[in-house]
Amino acid sequence: MSNIVAFVEGYICLGGKLHKRSLYVDVKKGCIVDGREVKAYEIYNLHGQIIAPAFLELQTNGCAGFHFTNFETPESYQAQLKAVSRYLVSTGVGSFWATIPTVSPKVFKKVLPSLKPQSFVNGAELLGAHCEGPWLNPAKKGAHDAALMQVPESTDINDIYGAENLRSCIKMVTVAPELAGSSKLISSLRQNLRMVVSMGHSQADYDTGIKALETGASTITHVFNAMEPLNHRNPGLAGLISSPHKPYYSIIADGIHLHPAIVAMAYRANPERCILITDSVEMAGKPDGVYPGHAQVPHMQRKVGNRVTIEGTDTLIGSCIGLDECVRNLASFSGCSLAEAIRCATENIANLMGLYDRGVLAPGRRADLVMLDAQGHVKDVWIKGRKVA
Repeated sequence: MSNIVAFVEGYICLGGKLHKRSLYVDVKKGCIVDGREVKAYEIYNLHGQIIAPAFLELQTNGCAGFHFTNFETPESYQAQLKAVSRYLVSTGVGSFWATIPTVSPKVFKKVLPSLKPQSFVNGAELLGAHCEGPWLNPAKKGAHDAALMQVPESTDINDIYGAENLRSCIKMVTVAPELAGSSKLISSLRQNLRMVVSMGHSQADYDTGIKALETGASTITHVFNAMEPLNHRNPGLAGLISSPHKPYYSIIADGIHLHPAIVAMAYRANPERCILITDSVEMAGKPDGVYPGHAQVPHMQRKVGNRVTIEGTDTLIGSCIGLDECVRNLASFSGCSLAEAIRCATENIANLMGLYDRGVLAPGRRADLVMLDAQGHVKDVWIKGRKVA
């Protein structure tokens, strides 16, 4: 019996285009191989389906009933992470970063040790943490707790996150670049700790954003949301997406955080830098209803469809959309092809995060795969050459 599986009679998604050709996977090694070097293989007939890299979820606060700030014991936290990883697979996700919003240093230090990169049986792989805070602007707090926000000039990153967590699990930090001391912080995070630095929850103007990019920032967190609006004379951070500096930028294509026309405009600004995120909260994958709060949002929360608000108000907390639906929405909202939308959930994220072992269907990369129908609905998911969903 051969270790090689040939995926045939389908379309390979690569570089934002669909290619009518076969894909070869060594299921024992869990990686894609060059078909020209294969002598024997088993056939997997795609019957016209699309095969793409499994999606990369860059920003999720939780799902399947679990918010990443909720910590009781290491054992219970681990069990919840397993449930999250299995839910994410159902949305086509093969790898994810857990987002920790603005919480106290005590909570950061309690939660982060459990978010080291790790694998789960039949689930998406955790690649580390994205800390969205605490160096954010209270005037653009969104659903974050402004009382817990800090100014870089008067804080030490070791005191906030813990020295070991900086080395072992934090891969990305969102910072408001206009805050005092932010330039030094951004430089330290990028140059000394090799983290990806994003700009967000900010009142920064365009020139301050340019300075941050030159200092070491490389992306913008959920562009248009929690920042100054795009103005024809004062473009703010949102104006950077079409600038010669070409930052990466994430969008939430749920039709709630952004109007479909704005999603289309953002995508068209730079398709090779546009990144799809869900920014999902823990009610993703759960029925509509009222749910308790947590360390980030100490209020009851109401879920109706993909929208979650503070109970009794219209204050938006977050979305419950899946990344597969974001992909379909981007194609629908912008008129781009499904393959172009898939690139925003795979290759673009891999390039931003410096991942060279996944995110692209190329020989030597991990065989983390998602099979989709022509409309972008998830049919099968493979992790490291093994079918898991």
